[in-house]
Amino acid sequence: MDTRDAQLLAARPQIPSARITAGMSKEEYFQNATLRPIAKLQNDLFVLVFKNYITKHKNIFYNLTIEKRLAYIDTAIYKDIKFRNSLKGMFIGQFTINEYENYTSNSSAFNKRMMNLTQERLKSNLMQFEITGATLL
Repeated sequence: MDTRDAQLLAARPQIPSARITAGMSKEEYFQNATLRPIAKLQNDLFVLVFKNYITKHKNIFYNLTIEKRLAYIDTAIYKDIKFRNSLKGMFIGQFTINEYENYTSNSSAFNKRMMNLTQERLKSNLMQFEITGATLL
């Protein structure tokens, strides 16, 4: 394994709940072995990127109810192609060479899994998107 791959793998957090079993599908294996650790590693970056997204879209998010904020996250991820591609890049940039080769074999299914993980992460961090005095400056 080359240095880049070893460093990428070493930086990833372990997720005990992301079980890997012999009978799971290739997609589920890739999600648990690769995508979940990357999502956890990139969590703070996802939050910061979404805060920037909110700002670039005139802070409308802050005027919404909780239910509408959750829908706003969904819409941003699934309807805004530029934002979606940016999020995909945050995952793909953390792939090893072998993982990238696996990714390209079924990128459509893996993209869906990446966006679902990102959606879950952003929704679970909803409180971090509360407006503060420092946010307005």
